[in-house]
Amino acid sequence: MKIQAPRGMRDFTPALLRKRNYVIDILKQQFTHYGFLPIETPAMELLSSLTGKYGDEGDQLMFKVLNSRIHEQKDAAAIQAALLTLATSGKDSTLITERALRYDLTVPFARFVASHQHELQFPFRRYQIQPVWRADRPQKGRYREFWQCDIDSIGAKSLLNECEVLQLCDAVLNA
Repeated sequence: MKIQAPRGMRDFTPALLRKRNYVIDILKQQFTHYGFLPIETPAMELLSSLTGKYGDEGDQLMFKVLNSRIHEQKDAAAIQAALLTLATSGKDSTLITERALRYDLTVPFARFVASHQHELQFPFRRYQIQPVWRADRPQKGRYREFWQCDIDSIGAKSLLNECEVLQLCDAVLNA
């Protein structure tokens, strides 16, 4: 038996991790300098939040998570029917799964803003650097688990924000 990480996922050696952390530290420093605030969102989101945002193609990118303790559900017949529906039509049931790993940071950010809108001061500028997962077919250079980095400014109308993002990109690359 060959001992390896799951297909499309990888380990990071200390040398690679040091390099990644070095780049992330530069990003965080520049984002903070430009007034962006860090946020984090959970690795899992509700299916209802994730589905339909990028069409069928996006929905197929999700790693769905089975409900906890599904084997202990009292209505075994309903679960069997839901599994049969899933197997024959591809349609999920909340008896089987209600959550999925996030496949990008944009949809969780929209949910975050909606959930915390009364706590945030607008315009709100955020950065987020976290792993995401896609149920994509792994290929050379394309992984199922990878890190994504996003910045967003929400609630501002001026196009100067777009110019500032270009300045920020220049500052990051120069750093």
